[in-house]
Amino acid sequence: MTRKVSLLFLILILFQITNAQSHKVINIPDIPGYKTLKCDFHMHTVFSDGTVWPTVRVKEAWNEGLDAIAITDHIEYRPHSKDISADHNRSYEIAKPLSEEMGIILIKGAEVTRDMPPGHLNVLFITNTNLLERDSVMDVLKEARNQGAFIFWNHPGWKVQQPDTMRWWDMHTRLLKSDLLHGIEVYNTTSYYPEAVDWANEKKLTMLGNTDIHSPIKFKGAHRPMTLVFARSRTAGGIKEALFSRRTAVYFDNTLVGESVYLEPLFFASLEFDNSPLHIKNRTSKSISIKNNSDIDYELELVQPGVGFDISKKVTLKAHYITTIEISGNSDEVDNMKKLDVYYEVKNLKTASDENLVVTFSFRNK
Repeated sequence: MTRKVSLLFLILILFQITNAQSHKVINIPDIPGYKTLKCDFHMHTVFSDGTVWPTVRVKEAWNEGLDAIAITDHIEYRPHSKDISADHNRSYEIAKPLSEEMGIILIKGAEVTRDMPPGHLNVLFITNTNLLERDSVMDVLKEARNQGAFIFWNHPGWKVQQPDTMRWWDMHTRLLKSDLLHGIEVYNTTSYYPEAVDWANEKKLTMLGNTDIHSPIKFKGAHRPMTLVFARSRTAGGIKEALFSRRTAVYFDNTLVGESVYLEPLFFASLEFDNSPLHIKNRTSKSISIKNNSDIDYELELVQPGVGFDISKKVTLKAHYITTIEISGNSDEVDNMKKLDVYYEVKNLKTASDENLVVTFSFRNK
């Protein structure tokens, strides 16, 4: 009897081991006052032109360490409709139970699929997708807005719809003035749209980056593109408030795009270093060790020479490594300086199409 119990116990342990699940952790820090949520607001399933079941999108998101997703199947384009007959709410309904079980925030959404202008737009936080099946795109977007939707323009530089030049149309101005356009994708799948970053800054639109994935997810880089949302709470309501307040950054490859008011605290929240006084004098040197706890290799380039001291002109703060920077006094002026201000441009943190974030390290000297 004892041997049988022991065997049963061993089988149970082996079953638990083989069924154990693990998933990726994305190391991007929270910033003061907000939680940094990793999100993808543009993806498809077999209920439009995707090739996977809705629950697959939830499992992929969990595996890759996301906090929230929106399944945004096309309203007007459903090539699998002969095989899958269902209303427009069905993909959300299928995915919702698993999302709750796995702790993924699932936002109800859809893609409004029209010719240019206005092109394709995603509507998030809707309540009934079936009511969006209308002839007039203005009627669709007004209904979405009445349901409380956050609306953004998808892949504005998509060559299928804008083959020659990336253009902002009069209709987009009309949508913007009518409170029918709140955001814009600056990155989609593998395409970056620098012009969209400038439009977002100029027209006060929220920046987004998404996969627009149709097949099972597989990206060559270290991670899928995503929207970082700086939310007051890890809830759908917290995400919605943050999107309407434009508190986002776009993360793709080894690059972040967003406003400096969010990129700068995120950069410094990634780092650890001892800020004890350096006591640098002329012709003396000191090493500063900076630990980068994030997944991002920060690429720094000196903006201007130091006053009274020299410091490395180019530095890469490698993810999950400690990098040493050396400071050397080069004049008697440094002897009495209480702090040493160092100005670096972070080459892979972009605030506009042609501008990068500039950060200031203020190292104590006395």
